[in-house]
Amino acid sequence: MRKKLIAGNWKMNCSRSEALQLASAIIASASESSAELLICVPTIHLSDIAKLACNSHLKLGVQNAYWQKSGAYTGEISVSMLEDYQIEYLLVGHSERRELFGDTNDEVARKFSAALECGITPVLCIGESLQQREQGITLEVLKEQCQSVIDLVGIKAFNKACLAYEPIWAIGTGQTATPEQAQEVHQSLREFFAQLDKDVAQGLQILYGGSMNAANAEALLAQPDIDGGLIGGASLKPDDFLKIYSLAG
Repeated sequence: MRKKLIAGNWKMNCSRSEALQLASAIIASASESSAELLICVPTIHLSDIAKLACNSHLKLGVQNAYWQKSGAYTGEISVSMLEDYQIEYLLVGHSERRELFGDTNDEVARKFSAALECGITPVLCIGESLQQREQGITLEVLKEQCQSVIDLVGIKAFNKACLAYEPIWAIGTGQTATPEQAQEVHQSLREFFAQLDKDVAQGLQILYGGSMNAANAEALLAQPDIDGGLIGGASLKPDDFLKIYSLAG
């Protein structure tokens, strides 16, 4: 049976003192659960938070990294550089990376592959815009985003990965897909993977990443193909984040 995973994406938020305070609050109040708990923090805070999290059940992830191991790539951080910081997860293909920084499907696939090579679990983020949803091409867009990764690393690679469906129109807008809408997409994604490998599809954690919060989490997490959440704004509020985590357990 698939475990639930509640992942917080802090994005570009928190000073050093705020990050330490937030991580400490989460660690202090998070009780043991059947669900997994993860925070993806700004890279600059990794060293500090890794020290806090080392004796807890809180998992640590980062929001982006470059696929090359080293070289003349000013301003970038390689996936291999993360290995010394107890990093277990890497977000790849988040909509903000795709839309604001131009990450292509090919680049996302390379980052996914680099994470696997370093023993880090990639969380492949996929999603459609409001215009694409209104055009009725949601599944075509999502499949194309997945297929680029499958073509590079193969379907079996998803035995060591997660998928996060994040409808772009529901991120930071206050809107969210209804539980039924989210379940429909998650089910279709699982069916797409099952056509390639039934065992991979059955074990694949598919998270919902469209403004899940303390108010709507219970209904979303009750859906059979929603295996957790990729939480944005609510992950910066420890009480809300931990409530979502408790609902997943």
